[in-house]
Amino acid sequence: MSRTRTVTYLFDPLCGWCYGASPAIATLSDVEDLVLELLPTGLFSGAGARPLDDGFAAHAWAYDQRIHALTGQVFSERYRTDVLGDRSQRVDSGPATLALTAVALTAPDREFAALAAIQSARYADGLDITAAATLTDILTGLGLDAAASLFAEGAAEGMGELTVADAARVERGRQLMAAYRASGVPTLLFDDGSHRRKLDSEILFSKPGRLAAILSAG
Repeated sequence: MSRTRTVTYLFDPLCGWCYGASPAIATLSDVEDLVLELLPTGLFSGAGARPLDDGFAAHAWAYDQRIHALTGQVFSERYRTDVLGDRSQRVDSGPATLALTAVALTAPDREFAALAAIQSARYADGLDITAAATLTDILTGLGLDAAASLFAEGAAEGMGELTVADAARVERGRQLMAAYRASGVPTLLFDDGSHRRKLDSEILFSKPGRLAAILSAG
């Protein structure tokens, strides 16, 4: 009887490197007996949120070009002008993280698809994924109506079951980051059924199929 193995993916929705890692993470759905668990770490939410100023925008765009060169992921000119160039926006992943928690509670097997769609909306389409209306539209567009409703209610209330669940997920993500001495996201933890270890994040930025091949082999 085969053991169920788990990959825990520690991420932040506004992390460009996490967007770059998405093609590799997507291949894990083809690995037999492998469960993918997503946990946000709150890198850019709560106390980690900050203004989107000129310095941050320049820093982000420089890294974005490196990520594109490594992975081929699209960082569009619209993203550069409408997101990085908009000083009314904040670097705040709280709303997107809350939206993903709504998916985790209502359709957990669709959470990675929702994350990928949120990332694409920002980096390819240049949309403001810090806006609740944008996130609601993304979830609805994916057919995640229950998650969209739960998120819209939770975002409006500011406190409630969704907020509590979201805070618990972020706290667990942070605890795992500390326990495995992870210096940042994306971070992958692999549990083979007997013990858990941190994987080398560099495999996320080589050929997309390399990660799945390594995990398929053992």
